[in-house]
Amino acid sequence: MKIKFRVLVLLLLFLCFPTIFPFSIQAQDIAFFTNDFPPQEFAARRAKIFDALGENGLALIQGAPSPAGYVRFRQTNEFYYLCGIESPHAYLLLDGRQRRASVYLPHRNEARERSEGKVLSAEDAALVKQLSGIDNVFAADVLSEHLSRYARSGQQEMKLFTPFSPAEGVATSRDSAIRAVADIASDSWDGSPSREGHFINLIRTRFPQFEFRDLTPTLDRLRLIKSPREIALIKKATRLSGLSLMEAMRSTVPGIQESELDAVAKYIYYRNGAQGDAYYSLIASAGNAWYPHYNAGKRVMRDGDFLLMDYAPDVGYYMSDVTRMFPVNGKFNGWQRELYGFYLDCYKAILKNIKPGRTAQQVKQAAAKEMNQSLAKARFSKPVYEKAAREFVENYADSAKNERTSLGHWIGMATHDVGGQDGSPLREGMVFSIEPALRVEEEKIYIRLEDVIVITKTGADILTTFVPVEIDEIEKLMSEDGMLQRYPKDKN
Repeated sequence: MKIKFRVLVLLLLFLCFPTIFPFSIQAQDIAFFTNDFPPQEFAARRAKIFDALGENGLALIQGAPSPAGYVRFRQTNEFYYLCGIESPHAYLLLDGRQRRASVYLPHRNEARERSEGKVLSAEDAALVKQLSGIDNVFAADVLSEHLSRYARSGQQEMKLFTPFSPAEGVATSRDSAIRAVADIASDSWDGSPSREGHFINLIRTRFPQFEFRDLTPTLDRLRLIKSPREIALIKKATRLSGLSLMEAMRSTVPGIQESELDAVAKYIYYRNGAQGDAYYSLIASAGNAWYPHYNAGKRVMRDGDFLLMDYAPDVGYYMSDVTRMFPVNGKFNGWQRELYGFYLDCYKAILKNIKPGRTAQQVKQAAAKEMNQSLAKARFSKPVYEKAAREFVENYADSAKNERTSLGHWIGMATHDVGGQDGSPLREGMVFSIEPALRVEEEKIYIRLEDVIVITKTGADILTTFVPVEIDEIEKLMSEDGMLQRYPKDKN
């Protein structure tokens, strides 16, 4: 009887005073905040923003709106990076003088929570502070009042920083976001401003006292170097991408549609905790591979086709980007073996020369020398193949003449991650992929591989070495039965 009474008392305490229980206990049951980063890591990121703002600087970051349609909400990368809060229509204000962070959230929508589950709101101030390390939590409807206080504070040259670049949302990189804004602007029947442009215009109209500055470059510099926890998420995303590519190799046979391999990959992603796609699947057989971002997935693959598969998941807001090529029938034919084998030698020369302290230019210069050696030894069955191989090596060597050349693209919270290219040496915490492409214009042949590299203190950690690239290893793996053989299509 005494034991039952104690259990009842503890239960009542938990229901009435949840904040007295440790964070680790509460976090087990909540689905509305990240477990991937502790509050201290978000606080450290904000501290670097405070350093950049100075005493007369504010930063205001707008979170993502509620999604249209029955899709899960996903916060923007920029907002998540600084606080981890995954509530729609949230705002984050950083005060450089006081070095304090305030988040502004909508009021609780009890009807929606009864339908969809818990969402952090302004009424959860104590919990939000505990989870994120944020100093203040307010309702979103007081943000204008608080901005007006800063505007009339009398401080000279009060600077307000906010991101000018489009926010990165679901399966979005900076390049694709800018393209979408441009497409809307080009539509004479639309022409809507970007969400960021509209936000900036509202603030300018209401508080012209502020001197506006772009927060994007500061965020980009911070995101370039990944922390150990960030790298762990990228590693998981990369592993899932690799496992899906290996399962696709097992499952691929003539007669299946490209989109069936998308289904195989998605199963592996979601079975292992991914929250979505890093980008749409690029599964391109035969001539479709000539288009680097072909994504329709409609073609039925045939015997003799060469297949490109480039696909990765979103794991806790962190991405990957891995590509493999393999023959649809499981055996490399003459031209596939010839061109792919030459390309692979050149590709491995790049990976071999990636080291901390080297610039991209130095890596490319060293790799180009080895590529020339491979070219001198190679034998080709057609003049057009030899021409394509020679142009591939020459173009790579030419790109190495540029001091600001890149090896590929950064990887992180976006597949094509931010950070820029300034010709500086590779250093610990940088994460990127390489993806050189060999093209045979006359026959519309396109060959590309892609691997993810993490720069460490002492070397380069190639995260995708477990995914076969050698011809014999690919053929061996493709001789095994895959998921599509075990789970055939519905015939009805």
